[in-house]
Amino acid sequence: MLEPIHIKIGRNLQIIRKSRGLSLDQVSDLCGVSKGMLGQIERGESNPTISVLWKIVNGLRISFATLMEEPSQGVSIVKVEDITPFKEEEGAYRAFPIFPFEQDKGFEMYSVEVDPGCSHVSEAHYEGVEEFIMVIEGILHISLDSGEYVLEANTMMRFSADQPHTYSNRTDRPIRYITLLHYPSSNR
Repeated sequence: MLEPIHIKIGRNLQIIRKSRGLSLDQVSDLCGVSKGMLGQIERGESNPTISVLWKIVNGLRISFATLMEEPSQGVSIVKVEDITPFKEEEGAYRAFPIFPFEQDKGFEMYSVEVDPGCSHVSEAHYEGVEEFIMVIEGILHISLDSGEYVLEANTMMRFSADQPHTYSNRTDRPIRYITLLHYPSSNR
């Protein structure tokens, strides 16, 4: 049986915090997340939202999936239906962590589903992070500082993710896409 993702996140957050010699107060100051919430996450009592997790990873300058890391086992076969997604926008935006971050690889990959009419704003990641997107199904609108981009099925995009960006589904059909986040080697 797979370990619930919020338990894994809590354990990894505590390991990272303690390995850096940080108190919950110090992590709270770095991330802008309350000490109480951080404690609940570490104890596995809270299933944090994507927004809270982004505050933590940006404050600690780690990859998103570092919080979900497991030792590499050589060959990995993943079924999206076996993964617990991170949910935002009242469940209308679901991100499934397919391949969590591994230090030596420098990237993490998600399968994302966006319901009709949903928009999700992603905070800026830290400097040097790049995002690669491949739309599998539907029409995805991505808004960046440089403008708005429309991606149809079988279309790919690469952009600097150190700026706020918004994913929108303006259709009446669901969207599915794969996203890969690449982290610069100086931040790994």
